[in-house]
Amino acid sequence: MTAPLAIGLVLDCRDATTLAGFWAAALDYVDVGRAGAYVLLVPNGRSGPKLLLQQVPEPKTVKNRMHLDLDALDIEAEASRLEVLGARRLRAEQLHEHGTSWILMADPEGNEFCVCAADPSE
Repeated sequence: MTAPLAIGLVLDCRDATTLAGFWAAALDYVDVGRAGAYVLLVPNGRSGPKLLLQQVPEPKTVKNRMHLDLDALDIEAEASRLEVLGARRLRAEQLHEHGTSWILMADPEGNEFCVCAADPSE
């Protein structure tokens, strides 16, 4: 039997140090250090995927092919908290589909992510 796979996410960015500060605060992750062009973030005292920020020379130019969804009980309050950290809303209104709601946002370098309405029963 093989060991279960662990998931890790890699985000290309222009300034890994600045984005590490944003994503560590946004996700309650810990910055465990840097090696060359990389900064590694891990969950703070809980399980979850690692997030590796990879500094690259080119700027983001098109929509992400993959993005993070952050579940929150109060998506307006969470979106406002993230705006204080440096995120911005990409659309003024909430989006709704298939019985759920979310707010489309971008991190300080323009990488898209969503703040989604969490199911309070989960």
